[in-house]
Amino acid sequence: MCGIAGIIDTKPGPADKLRATLTALNAAMKHRGPDDEGVWMPPSGTAGLAHVRLSILDLSAAGRQPMSTADGGLHITFNGEIYNFRELRSELEREGMTFATHTDTEVLLRLYERDGPAMLTRLRGMFAFAIWDERQRRCFLARDPLGIKPLYYTLRGGRLAFASELRPLQQAGLTGGEIDPGALMRYFKTGSVAEPQTLLTDVHCLEAGHYLLWEAGRLAKRRYWQVEFHPEAMTADQAVTEVRAALLDTTRAHFVSDVPVGIFLSGGIDSTALTALARAVGQHDIATFSIGVDDAVLDESSTARRTAEHFGTRHEEMRLDADMARHEFTRFLRAMDQPSIDGFNTHTVAAFAHQRGMKVVLSGLGGDEMFGGYKSFDAVPRLAAAAHAARFLPGFGRASGWLLERYAPSHRARRIGSLLRSPAGIRDAYGCFRGIFSAHEAQVLAASYLHCSPRDIHFSPKHELLAADPRDAVSECELRFYMRNQLLKDSDVMSMAHGLELRVPLVDQALFRRVARVPAALRLRSGKQMLLDAVPEIPSWVSQAPKRGFVFPFEKWLGQGWGEAFARATARAPFKNPTWYQRWSIFMLDTWLERHGLH
Repeated sequence: MCGIAGIIDTKPGPADKLRATLTALNAAMKHRGPDDEGVWMPPSGTAGLAHVRLSILDLSAAGRQPMSTADGGLHITFNGEIYNFRELRSELEREGMTFATHTDTEVLLRLYERDGPAMLTRLRGMFAFAIWDERQRRCFLARDPLGIKPLYYTLRGGRLAFASELRPLQQAGLTGGEIDPGALMRYFKTGSVAEPQTLLTDVHCLEAGHYLLWEAGRLAKRRYWQVEFHPEAMTADQAVTEVRAALLDTTRAHFVSDVPVGIFLSGGIDSTALTALARAVGQHDIATFSIGVDDAVLDESSTARRTAEHFGTRHEEMRLDADMARHEFTRFLRAMDQPSIDGFNTHTVAAFAHQRGMKVVLSGLGGDEMFGGYKSFDAVPRLAAAAHAARFLPGFGRASGWLLERYAPSHRARRIGSLLRSPAGIRDAYGCFRGIFSAHEAQVLAASYLHCSPRDIHFSPKHELLAADPRDAVSECELRFYMRNQLLKDSDVMSMAHGLELRVPLVDQALFRRVARVPAALRLRSGKQMLLDAVPEIPSWVSQAPKRGFVFPFEKWLGQGWGEAFARATARAPFKNPTWYQRWSIFMLDTWLERHGLH
């Protein structure tokens, strides 16, 4: 895991200026790669690649990046891990290719040399990388299928600049300061900034499963993968057998490392499943990490401790009280790349694992999205059906939705008003269920920040869903919108803030390909029963416990120290009595704007 950046231009510029900018990009990303850093520039002066390294595979100096082919034709800067790189390397060696290192980075270079963009369908892993072809004067940038590793870019006058985070581009002076109205509105609706937008008008996030080709100052973007379910007829026993085999396979793959790999262990099903699967694939010396809080209702540390004893892991636990939480919260705000209503949990446990000497940890993120762990899987189809039916009743429809959205005293009723004004499909009902503010509230709030009329801020285009089954459609929403735009982004930023590689075995394209064959009626049974059946080693005190989620008592902790800031956030809300999440979303945006001088 690393940080990557680069600048590609049509015209050569002063070499010292380009090198200074690349060095500044590396400095802004140093937290992502504390072990090493490098810069590459060709004699032409039209391109430059930068890289900061967190050494995980081939810890020697041979793994330094940017890396080049022996003939100097191709150059790469790469962030991530390719779990099947050894198999790909063997294949290339059989064809006569030779290798100078034991890294997955060199395998990427040689695979691109052979296959070009078609290489992407062969990769298993999490990645964002750029390859500069010196002979063709062409740059190829790609991001992994499910969106684990981020990649931001901006194109100005034919000059392409890119980086693993938005902040380096800002700090190196490669972006403007204009806020994107549509992105801001969508942030208020969902609590995160959705790809391909960022909060800055001139910076974009390359979507998961896409690649870019830059040539002669022009960019072409293409999709190579998307979330699709292809259910096949099978019995319940066949489904369990297939899912278990897929889970064991992804667990095995995610332990590929030249340094120890730990596990974030909460009291929940997903992280417990990972611990059980790690034991099942022969991992004996496992370090697990959890956090306990001073709130009996929210604290899951005793369950995690009991589970660790059951599986015989080396378990370490951090006790987090209000004073420590306020200290960590200050560091969390400094680590923020873009505002989000999530991420503090990951920041805190990642800091703890890093303090204990870890470089790589596994997270159970993705289990809820793949196996139906959220209330949305039942609630959203019901909500869509009810909203669709209500539109045909006398007195209901768009007009009543308009009134509800503006004048209803309840924030839930206002979001339902938004739903009634929409086509009321699964995507619309999902937005209502997951929403922070209603569409109208988000529009009014965004306008207040941009000092314009709400009518000047337009709705973002909606993404079409591919799944035919309503519950598969909810799973698609959770994977494409909530997980990709919030959970994965926050997990990357907050783990890399501590130089920690966070791997997510349940967010794996090979796993998805196999599990997506299981019909929704089996895969999405209530209580993640499919996952429980596939991993029967999960103990009863975990499997039978009610789902709580990994949350902290934020309001109790942050009332002191940030009370005034949260009061300002409350005053900004367009309606009385905003919820905690609504206040939180405003507070996080205000903090981000102030930090970047955009207030």
